[in-house]
Amino acid sequence: MMVGILYGVGVGPGDPDLITVKGMRILQQVPVVAFPAGTGGKPGIAQQIVTPWLRSGQVELSLKFPFVQDEAVLQHAWQVAAKTVWDVLRQGQDVAFVSEGDVSFYSTFTYLAQTVQCLDPAVEVKPIPGVASPMAAAAALGLPLTVRSQRLTILPALYTVADLETAIAHADVIVLMKVSSVYEQVWSVLANHGLLEHSYVVERATQPHQVIYADLRDRPSLQLPYFSLLVVQIAGREKVENIEKNL
Repeated sequence: MMVGILYGVGVGPGDPDLITVKGMRILQQVPVVAFPAGTGGKPGIAQQIVTPWLRSGQVELSLKFPFVQDEAVLQHAWQVAAKTVWDVLRQGQDVAFVSEGDVSFYSTFTYLAQTVQCLDPAVEVKPIPGVASPMAAAAALGLPLTVRSQRLTILPALYTVADLETAIAHADVIVLMKVSSVYEQVWSVLANHGLLEHSYVVERATQPHQVIYADLRDRPSLQLPYFSLLVVQIAGREKVENIEKNL
């Protein structure tokens, strides 16, 4: 029997209508759809996104991926998830693993696919790209993420102020993901550089409870959910400074 294909389908940041046509086609043709398990007994975001589009009779696999930094815990979770998926693939059934955003952009799918192929190098993996959260946030703000030769830096998680200082020194636009736990620290750095007026926070981009904060000068202590990111337009600050110099 032929081994099934493992698809990774990026389903976008939250709005079910942002799934690509190709992603939708794959999603509806496979017999098995897998996704990261939610927390607290609730469905995860990827599952919520695809639920309106699933066919009756499709098998749904909920895979647990803990939100921790412990490498041993993560490795164990990937092994368990990969074995669960492999048990389906070896029966000749295709599996679509759906992931919030894009499957190649800081995605759990990368680890799942690599671990499955360690179990069986013959497994064919087919990634289907999706809309990533920085692009969704820029659309929500009604702003271009970058223009012309602007340099973009994306930090997936900020662990030291030095990372942000380096980005400010070299980039024209910065996107800080997973900013909720370090927001006050980030706010102070941006204040020191005069960047708060050109900074924006987007909570849950494209989702029903999306919230946008523009001009952060009077918002030093926002309480943000996990799925929040911050966009800094350094080029915007420089444009203002150049205008002031010419006055």
